[in-house]
Amino acid sequence: MQFPKKVKFRKWHTKRKNPNKIGVASRGNKVSFGSYGLKATTYARVKSNQIEAARRCISRTSGKTGKIWIRIFPDRPFTRKAAEVGMGKGKGEPSGFECEVLPGRIMFEVDGVSEAVAREALRKAGTKLPLKSVIVSRELI
Repeated sequence: MQFPKKVKFRKWHTKRKNPNKIGVASRGNKVSFGSYGLKATTYARVKSNQIEAARRCISRTSGKTGKIWIRIFPDRPFTRKAAEVGMGKGKGEPSGFECEVLPGRIMFEVDGVSEAVAREALRKAGTKLPLKSVIVSRELI
């Protein structure tokens, strides 16, 4: 699983999740490295274990010839209170890291395999993530 080497602050503010006020991704919204990419169409916070599950799914489906790029990184800490603990008495302890994914963001890219294999690998990876996604191909200029 991915996580930052060092963080400046252990706990972050939660930030609002109003779906009406969430914009679209202005960076990371084009397929830059591979031929095919998995693009988010909804907002979500993707945890590091979900990114790892999707990566494993892509690497197993694409085989030895496939090259994978992960375009998101979980740098945002999230906290959780222990089980059966009452309300109050402060914020919970950090329990992991997540990445805030806006609509339009390319999360994974694949190259070195046929179109059918790439689409199947990205489709399987999309089912592991807590958001809706589409498979896009590189626009040749």
